Amino acid sequence: MPNKDFPLPKFHFSVDWGGSKIAFTEVSGLNKELDVIEHRVGSSPEFQKIKMPGMVKLSNITLKRGVFLGDNEFFEWYNTVAQNTVQKRTITISLLDENHEPRVVWTVKDCFIVSLKCTDLKSDANEAAIDTVEVANHGFTIEYKA
Repeated sequence: MPNKDFPLPKFHFSVDWGGSKIAFTEVSGLNKELDVIEHRVGSSPEFQKIKMPGMVKLSNITLKRGVFLGDNEFFEWYNTVAQNTVQKRTITISLLDENHEPRVVWTVKDCFIVSLKCTDLKSDANEAAIDTVEVANHGFTIEYKA
């Protein structure tokens, strides 16, 4: 049973991106913001503007993962966009508890790659090769599970 007295650690997560089952090292950019519209009615006796919610702004989501031999799926997905045969996908990101059960699930809809950054190479480094993919999206939902 998960402990409800402590927040979930952020290092234990899974990503279902519609491709092969691989582990990601980092996910960032799960951001939503509302524009603020300032408005003042000309006949208002108050000398201040009223603030109203405007359009939603969504950040691109960044996914980082290790480079594996023979794994070309990100590049193939990127090519569907570059060749104007866009394959939009639903990406599901799950924050897991100590029993590997999803406790917070972000479901991101209509995702497509806008940037593919291949690993940098350093002759004096002792690090894993990491690819970075940035995806645009049309919003996400969040589900907190008990």
